[in-house]
Amino acid sequence: MERYSQRLAYGETIVALGAENPKVVVLEADLGKSTMSALFQKAYPDRYFEMGIAEANMISTAAGLAASGKIAFCSSFAVFASGRAFDQIRQAVAIGSLNVKICGSSCGLSDFGDGSTHQSVEDIAIMSAIPNMTVLTPADADETRLAVRAAAAIDGPVYIRIVRNDVPTYTKGGFVPGKLSELRPGSDAAIIAHGAMIEAAMNAAAILETKGISARVINAGTMKPFDTEGIIELSEQVKAIVTAEDHSRIGGLAAQTAFALRQSCTPMDYVAIEDKFGQSSHSLKDLMEHYGLTDTAIVNKTMALLRKS
Repeated sequence: MERYSQRLAYGETIVALGAENPKVVVLEADLGKSTMSALFQKAYPDRYFEMGIAEANMISTAAGLAASGKIAFCSSFAVFASGRAFDQIRQAVAIGSLNVKICGSSCGLSDFGDGSTHQSVEDIAIMSAIPNMTVLTPADADETRLAVRAAAAIDGPVYIRIVRNDVPTYTKGGFVPGKLSELRPGSDAAIIAHGAMIEAAMNAAAILETKGISARVINAGTMKPFDTEGIIELSEQVKAIVTAEDHSRIGGLAAQTAFALRQSCTPMDYVAIEDKFGQSSHSLKDLMEHYGLTDTAIVNKTMALLRKS
């Protein structure tokens, strides 16, 4: 399975957008070589603004640029992009529904070595709670490219969540904001995931197949607007639903799915981070296992639900 960097896909796509549209500008908070926005700096230095370690100023400046007709892309680690600049995002960008696109890079636990201060386990919840905000959670590099282009086309603020590590390519194009997409067919159970957990979901479905269980894998590439109707339709086609995310169970995919299923009889469970911060580790694999974000956990929860049903 081909693996590619979502960060690199982001950087390459904003460069392409810059060539197509002179209104595209990019702002960075001292992490351009990590978020890959530095690619835009090299291509279009006159439209690139290095703001230093000052995320709040970055968002405020982006709001001003957007108010003057620009399409402003901002990037930083997800924990800083969503947390340090929350007030500016809410007050300066979202209330006026300005054309500011925020890339939360190295999301979830993917910055495994730097510990809880750099690991965004709550960014989806924060950004989804802001009115007028669209929240995109692409599965791989190909979908990241489509998500960045979709963000540029959306009239209003957008948050894009991408991981630090390279991920396998599972999507096949056709990204539609606000809609679920099927990555693998199945009739017994559905596994809904996004971002880094797509690989675990696909692996879990393959394991379940060896046990005689047909598991559908669904990619939730958009967390807001959430495809509630798609979830309800899905619940009528399977016997159980399990969600999988590298985010807190509070305010993320598990919570959104449970809300969508509030009048459904289809049982659901989740694989997610409990109400805890991250921590540093020697490897992402060790960290994911510590928090139970594995294909084994998805398999076990799916089988348990099917036994009950």
